[in-house]
Amino acid sequence: QAQLVESGGGLVQPGGSLRLSCAVSGSFSFYVMGWYRQAPGKQRELVAQITSGSSTDYADSVKGRFTVSRDNAKKMVYLQMNSLKTEDTAVYYCNRLQRPLGWGQGTQVTVSS
Repeated sequence: QAQLVESGGGLVQPGGSLRLSCAVSGSFSFYVMGWYRQAPGKQRELVAQITSGSSTDYADSVKGRFTVSRDNAKKMVYLQMNSLKTEDTAVYYCNRLQRPLGWGQGTQVTVSS
């Protein structure tokens, strides 16, 4: 059964950096992959996406600070997060944009001084 496993979250001070990883089992290479986040009391939102050819797009709130990448051979997606802000605090998830898989457990990112 296809699975998504996110990792790399943690506690970081404002202005700090984290790199999230997502391991995908099942079909991957031809799908647009996205990183989503869900803050307490808010809906899950898409913050970054990357096509099979590595074209990227970002939500305005993270543009210029986050970078999404992928390794099709390893079935991995990454999210480099720089200049983190307190409002980036959320659980981060990855998934396919089309025909999404069941959601993984996510990885908690907490930005706090």
